[in-house]
Amino acid sequence: MKIEKITENKKQFLDLLLLADEQEDMIDKYLATGNLFALYDDDLKSVCVVAPIDSETCELKNIATYREYQGKGYGKALIKFIFELYGKDYKTMLVGTGETPTILSFYESCGFEKSHRVKNFFTDNYDHLIFEEGIQLVDMIYLKKTFSTHR
Repeated sequence: MKIEKITENKKQFLDLLLLADEQEDMIDKYLATGNLFALYDDDLKSVCVVAPIDSETCELKNIATYREYQGKGYGKALIKFIFELYGKDYKTMLVGTGETPTILSFYESCGFEKSHRVKNFFTDNYDHLIFEEGIQLVDMIYLKKTFSTHR
């Protein structure tokens, strides 16, 4: 398994990024300024984008694994990698997601804890209704990870 930072042609990963954020213009808002990482195990399995918010906080803006490889540890491996990388320079990492039990449970199992909620984020910012696991996404649920290794 290897993880690479992608600095050029980030849009070549759009098909995978759209699995986690299904509207391209929303991805465009963070892809240019965020750092894109790709995890390979023979071939591409997962990607993620991390963007700085301020000098102490960064945000995991997108993480996606091809469906056939989900549940095999690739997402967790990618999160472990970015925790080690960003924990040196940042105090906190945020991640925002819909109120879907499986996804919330995944992030909590990776060390994130619930932080706050942004009301009506999905209904106000997307041009269509979004459903995950049969649940309509309305509010953005933020989770955070506080790094003990910070500077």
